[in-house]
Amino acid sequence: MIPTTTTADGTSLPLLGQGTWHIGDDPAQRTTEIAALREGIELGMSLVDTAEMYGSGRSENLVGEAIAPVRDEVFLVDKVLPTNASEAGTVEACERSLAVLGTDHIDLYLLHWPGSYPAGETIAAFESLRERGLIGAWGVSNFDPAEIAELPAVPLVNQVLLNPSRRGPEFDLLPAHRESRPHITTMAYSPVEQGHLLEDPTLAEVARRHDATTAQILLAWVIRSGDVIAIPKAARPDHVRANAAAVDIALTSDDCADIDRAFPAPASPMPLEVI
Repeated sequence: MIPTTTTADGTSLPLLGQGTWHIGDDPAQRTTEIAALREGIELGMSLVDTAEMYGSGRSENLVGEAIAPVRDEVFLVDKVLPTNASEAGTVEACERSLAVLGTDHIDLYLLHWPGSYPAGETIAAFESLRERGLIGAWGVSNFDPAEIAELPAVPLVNQVLLNPSRRGPEFDLLPAHRESRPHITTMAYSPVEQGHLLEDPTLAEVARRHDATTAQILLAWVIRSGDVIAIPKAARPDHVRANAAAVDIALTSDDCADIDRAFPAPASPMPLEVI
C-alpha cells in the first residue's frame, strides 16, 4: 500500500508517483515502458507526471497509451512550457496535450517554470480550462519562495528538484508551502538525482542496514515527512516494483543523522536549483 498525502482541495495523492522524463524517446523500449507505467498504477503509484516538453510530445503520447485502459484510476499531471504560457497560448497548449494524450482532461496542469508572460495571464487560462472541465486543478513547477509569493493566487502544487544533494528547498520553500493558506503540496522531481547518487558510500551503508538499494533509501528520504510526493522515473516493471517497496523503509534517527553529515541541510537561503 502506497501512503498518501492530501492536497489543499482534499485530493488524496500517493507519496510515490511516476515520472516520465525521457520515457518515449526510444521506440524499441515502448512496450516495456508502457508495461512499467501500468505496473506502477497497479501497485498504487497512480500519479503519472509528464510534460509537453518531454520528447516534444513523445512522452505524452506514450503516457496516453499506457493509461488509456485505467484512466479513471490515474491522477494525470502535465505541464505547459513558459514560452506557450500566454492566456491564449496556455489554452492552445492544453488542447494540444489532450489530443496527444488521447484523454478529455488533465487532473493537474502546471506552469513548467517561471517565464516572461505575466503569471496572471497563465492563471486566467488555467481557470478557464478548469471551468471547461479540461483540467481539474493547476499549479507551478520550479518556483522559488519569492516567485510563489508574487503569484496572484495560491497554486495547489509546486514541483521542484529535491534530494539529499539538492536540499535548498528545505530551508525556506518547504516551510512556505506548509505555512501557506491554503497549503501548497510539494512534488519532488529527480529524487535520485538521475542516478548520480547511487554510488554514494553513506547512502550505500544506510541501504545495507535496511537490506535495500540506494535508490530505495533516496525515495524513503524524500517522502519521510509524509507530505512530499516523489516522482521517480522507472522504465522497467522490475524497477517500478523496487521503487514501490521504498515505502516500507522507515529511516531511523541514525540513518538521517548519517545522511545529514554527508549532505548537510542548508543553513541559509539558497537559489532554487533546476535540472
